[in-house]
Amino acid sequence: MSKLGDYWAFQCGNPRGIVGKIMIGAMNIANKVMYHGIIENIKPSEEMKILDVGFGNGYLEKLIYRIAKCSIYGIDISEDMVKIASKNNKKGISNGDIHLAIGDCCNLVFENDSFDIVTTMNTIYFWNDTIQGLKEIYRVLKEDGVFYNAVLTKESLDKVFYTKNGFKKFEKNEYVEMGQQAGFRNISFKNLGKNYGLLVIYEK
Repeated sequence: MSKLGDYWAFQCGNPRGIVGKIMIGAMNIANKVMYHGIIENIKPSEEMKILDVGFGNGYLEKLIYRIAKCSIYGIDISEDMVKIASKNNKKGISNGDIHLAIGDCCNLVFENDSFDIVTTMNTIYFWNDTIQGLKEIYRVLKEDGVFYNAVLTKESLDKVFYTKNGFKKFEKNEYVEMGQQAGFRNISFKNLGKNYGLLVIYEK
C-alpha cells in the first residue's frame, strides 16, 4: 500500500494535527446516517449515564446533549481530539455534565456497572485487543445496559483504498462471536443507510 494510504489509515485510528481535524470534520458529514442511527436507538433522557468510546471532535456528545442534559463521559486516544472536542462541548463541560479524557477502551478506568449506555462509531477496527475492549465495555455497563457499535460494513470498507492496512474488518458473524465471548447475552443488527453501515447492538 502507498505511504499516503498508510497515513490516512493512521489518521483514521488516531487523528492529530490539522489533517486529523479536517478528516474528522469530513467524517461527521459523511457519517450522518450513523450518528442519527445511534441517537434514534438511544433515545437520550436526562437520567442516562453514557460513555462514548473514541469521540473524535465531540460531535455525538453535542447531538446527545442538545436532546437531553444527561451525564456523558468520553474517552479518546488522541490528545488533539480531546482538546477539540472539549472546545466543541464547552457548555456541557462547564455544567458538569460532559467529561472528556484520554483513554483506551481496552483498559477503562471506570467502576463496574457504571453506565446505562456505551456508544462508539468506527473505532473497533483499531482496537489493540478487540475481545478485551468488548469485555471492558461489558464490565462498565449496568445490568440490562446496551452497547451501540456503529460500523461500516466490510464491503464498504473494502471500497476505500486506505483500509487495506491498519483496519480490522469483521463480518456479522464475527461481531456476534466476539460479543458472546465478552459475555453479552443478545446481539442484533440494524442497517444504517443502504448497504453502508451497521449498528451492532450488544445487550448485557
